[in-house]
Amino acid sequence: MRTQVGIVGAGPAGLMLALLLRRAGIDSIIIENRSRGYIEHRIRAGLLEQWVTDLLVELGVGERMRREGMFHRGIFLNFDGELHHVDFRNLIDKGVTIYGQQEVVKDLVDRLLADGEQILFEVEDVSIHDFEGGSPKIRFRHDGVAKQIECDFIGGCDGFHGICRPSFPPGLLQVFEREYPFGWLGILAESPPPEDELIYTYHDRGFALFTMRSPTLARLYLQCAPDEDIDNWPDARIWEELRIRLNGVRPLAEGKMLQKGITPMRSFVVEPMQVGRLFLAGDSAHIVPPTGAKGMNLAVADVVMLSRALEAFYRQNRADLLEAYSRTCLARVWKAQRFSWWMTQMLHRFNFEEDFDMRRQLAELDYVASSQAAQTSLAENYAGLPLD
Repeated sequence: MRTQVGIVGAGPAGLMLALLLRRAGIDSIIIENRSRGYIEHRIRAGLLEQWVTDLLVELGVGERMRREGMFHRGIFLNFDGELHHVDFRNLIDKGVTIYGQQEVVKDLVDRLLADGEQILFEVEDVSIHDFEGGSPKIRFRHDGVAKQIECDFIGGCDGFHGICRPSFPPGLLQVFEREYPFGWLGILAESPPPEDELIYTYHDRGFALFTMRSPTLARLYLQCAPDEDIDNWPDARIWEELRIRLNGVRPLAEGKMLQKGITPMRSFVVEPMQVGRLFLAGDSAHIVPPTGAKGMNLAVADVVMLSRALEAFYRQNRADLLEAYSRTCLARVWKAQRFSWWMTQMLHRFNFEEDFDMRRQLAELDYVASSQAAQTSLAENYAGLPLD
């Protein structure tokens, strides 16, 4: 098999890269080790920055999002028993859209397959070769048959546990990471969310987040120990703790729990994001705490930069944008890490015995809630920094 760009991974990064390349007249093939049904139904992130929403519409894959997604003007901060609204629309004339990652994936897969793009699902034994030279190859098994894709470039969009990042030459990658001393217990429930927009809650018992996937599906989170056993959290205990941390600012409707689990909190970045003709994008290169809602948005930003660089290479015989790919992406990645860390440290209890830290966090929240300058900074980062 021969193509210009071989893409490993059919998550949002790989699918969006293929669509952007198709628009530029560049051929690609995607391989994915999971089934189509799996990637279209796994629950992941669900918040799109303003520019990502606009891009989906521009690319012709935003019709269902505009019909079913929920546009939010801002967020609520909940502390000291009061709700404080941060109105992004008034502050910066932008907002965010709640639309599940799995829905974005469905829309992208539908469009690519309708356009005749090749997506090979359920591949096995994937390996990449010769990417430090001029003839990269992707080898794998599909339907029991050994296959090979010869290409000019490889897009490593296969996530944190993929094979692309570990394929870098030993000693080349520098790893930056931070483990947080807590996790999130998350549930998906058949119940209306307590508000039309997200509620970020600071409470002396720990952080809580009240969000949604639809007007009738609530996505709710509780700060917990990173090694917490989910079996110690029966449904009744979860609802009781959510109600306590919501602190009476809104009524909380209970419903059938469709999903629950524990997610560790961590930050992770590798530098560089490229070697030879192999380019990492999305979770293969960086992980952010979900507090800042940046994961999927960063992945899309990576592949926008990569598609621009590849278009310049093929159309203008320019290699400068490819050479600058890591530097360009990492500037945005580290700003997102900073914002995610800031939101995380402001809203979570790191040490339940330190009254000083609690008072400091409450003062910081009060400052944000009362300062237009602080709210503008939050809004700019949350709704999405400029892409250029």
